[in-house]
Amino acid sequence: MTTSQFTDTSPRIESAEDLLLSFKAGEKPKARWRVGTEHEKLGFLRETHEPLTYEGPRGIRALLEGFSHRFGWQPVLEGSTIIALARDEAAITLEPGGQFELSGGPLASAHEAKAELDRHLAELSELSRELGVVWLNLGRNPIVPSAHMPTIPKERYAVMLRYLPTRGKLALDMMVGTATVQTNFDYCNERDMARKMRLGMAVTPFVTALYANSPFAEGRPTGMVSTRANVWRSVDPDRCGIIPSVFREDFGYQDYVNYALAAPMFFIHRGGHYRDTAGRSFREFLERGLDGERPTQEDWVLHLTTLFPEARLKSFIELRMADVGSPAMIVSLVALTRGLFYDDSSLKEASFLLRTLRPEHMDEMQDQAIRYGLRGRALGRPIQDWLRDLLQIAHAGLDRLNVLNGEGRTESAYLDPLHEIVDSGVTQADRLLAEYNGAWGRSFEPMFARLGYP
Repeated sequence: MTTSQFTDTSPRIESAEDLLLSFKAGEKPKARWRVGTEHEKLGFLRETHEPLTYEGPRGIRALLEGFSHRFGWQPVLEGSTIIALARDEAAITLEPGGQFELSGGPLASAHEAKAELDRHLAELSELSRELGVVWLNLGRNPIVPSAHMPTIPKERYAVMLRYLPTRGKLALDMMVGTATVQTNFDYCNERDMARKMRLGMAVTPFVTALYANSPFAEGRPTGMVSTRANVWRSVDPDRCGIIPSVFREDFGYQDYVNYALAAPMFFIHRGGHYRDTAGRSFREFLERGLDGERPTQEDWVLHLTTLFPEARLKSFIELRMADVGSPAMIVSLVALTRGLFYDDSSLKEASFLLRTLRPEHMDEMQDQAIRYGLRGRALGRPIQDWLRDLLQIAHAGLDRLNVLNGEGRTESAYLDPLHEIVDSGVTQADRLLAEYNGAWGRSFEPMFARLGYP
């Protein structure tokens, strides 16, 4: 999750037009387009498989201090509490249940994203071996009930932990027990934003199925291949899921503004602290103020980070629907994003392929993806077949972009694990279930030995 930085000198919002500024400021010519990756990991003590606490000699604070002292990351403090780290244009942040997140910098290619990830994992491995910590790249905590999870001492999370469970029965599970990988990418103007947001929403069930990697919770199979995606359906209907207006041909910045204005707030930031405003809309804040405060640009940008649709608009676009997986799967999402969204022909082909999808189709399609993965169906057609077409489009787009690594290969090489999943019809979750019911003898002990990092 984004760790916001505040100046408390942000200009006041004076008109409705001011709400468009952050989106317009994100417009970039194609030569300046970049892609960023964010991924979360679930941490446990190696011997006992207990979740990591924040404090203690083997806790998350000790890990953050290790990154700072040894690898040059700069601490971001809330009072005396380290809540994040920064280095160059990247950050290490924490989710409410201690999920450890790398928020990568804006990079030119999947080749650079892989190098960034490799460096991060090497640093994490060194520190984790010393602390006796192991990490699972799964979309849902497989063993620890959410009610038993320790939480991170961040002010904003205290507000969210109080408010969100009043909005959705699985909100606590989302906050402390899920882990995702997402990509962030650019647009050049309002029209380009609109078509990318439309495709981003339309691919939701297909990406959910392709990256499904969370078949367990609370020590047992859930009957779903993406339990994480199912959790998100019961968090807050006003800020999660699909935005129907995105599918209109005339969708634009103002439509997203209208969506965000109606969504409940969590907080504003004043005098170095978060002030609880949960449940009150930004529209109310704009029209009447709240407790004597008037909205600023920082308030608006902060509010945009607290909306969780499957494709989210800020000064860039985020794809948010994938379970985290292996390092190869993390990099593959960067390649898939560039192949579909950064090549003009691919963007047109993928948009044409999914042209018949409408908001009213999405819930059933997402249900199929969550439960059955590639065996599910969308508009009467197997999800596996839809994905075969989308992968071919992305692969060709990456070859046209023709960004080569030192071995002379384009970024399409990073799609190999996705081709394997689509060709076989077997997701990461399906493989886990097969091992759990077979070689693991319905025990989770072997999972930590095989999947645990390092």
